[in-house]
Amino acid sequence: WFNKNKIMATPTRILSTKVLLGHQKQALTDIGLEVLESNFIEVETKNFELKGIKNNLIFTSQNAVRSFLTHPKFEENKSDLQSKKAFCVGVKSKTILTDAGFEVVAYADYASDLTEIICLIYSNESYTFFSGNLRKETLPLALKDAGIEFNEIEVYETQLKPHKIKEAVDAILFFSPSGVASYLKENTIKKEMCFCIGETTAEALENKHIKNIVIAEYPSVENVITEVKEYYN
Repeated sequence: WFNKNKIMATPTRILSTKVLLGHQKQALTDIGLEVLESNFIEVETKNFELKGIKNNLIFTSQNAVRSFLTHPKFEENKSDLQSKKAFCVGVKSKTILTDAGFEVVAYADYASDLTEIICLIYSNESYTFFSGNLRKETLPLALKDAGIEFNEIEVYETQLKPHKIKEAVDAILFFSPSGVASYLKENTIKKEMCFCIGETTAEALENKHIKNIVIAEYPSVENVITEVKEYYN
């Protein structure tokens, strides 16, 4: 005979490929999930000059927005820069820019959607695209093809930080294509559920023939967490 009260179910263990904020992790542990977290990429601001900036600013990531706003000469050029209009990807980027005194003319969840808006409605304008070293060709190619005047300033660098995860996990949270690339350098994905912040991150997994993917309804960390909670509840 055995005492059935002593049988303990092993908790579901999930891995976040970036270290979450305290309240984000709490939302997952509150529903009984065991959370491992580790940064698989590192972002560093580059040295760049605030020169030759066109009338409109394009940002496709929060990292680009933060690098731009923390530039050592931002304050002394503030009034000139704030006279320019901003276009960005993501509601978080929009909020950061608005809080910093910029008028955000248009924003979208994905760079492809933002590109479409610019090419269809604002093609007579000139732009400076603030980018990272691993940026996709989507936006610059479309602007070139549409004959839109723009220049590009690389303002941050993403470095992969691959490492082996020794514990078995039931699910993995991914927040960027580079996070996927970094994870897969040292680890394999078999039956783990993969929760992705957006379609481009999911594509990075699909390209490796990984099928068990859930994509957040809107691309934000909070929405990834919502998907995890719905799946495991």
